Amino acid sequence: MDSDKDVLYVRREKDGAVTLYVDEDWAAERGVDPSLLVKVEIPRELYANGTVQQLREYAANYLESLDEHKHSSS
Repeated sequence: MDSDKDVLYVRREKDGAVTLYVDEDWAAERGVDPSLLVKVEIPRELYANGTVQQLREYAANYLESLDEHKHSSS
């Protein structure tokens, strides 16, 4: 991982919402199966200074790019 990035673990809910977790253990404590999480590298500036909404939007865009890549390579 680059030193200018931080990590969040993300889960897309059935309603499309994005839930953020600081680590897999924290997610597991809240009843989330860690295998359902996606590791997202967040630019350090956004991680340090962004709002939760900005972090969610960044993560949602990342998940969408993964979905688009998955569909284009099928």
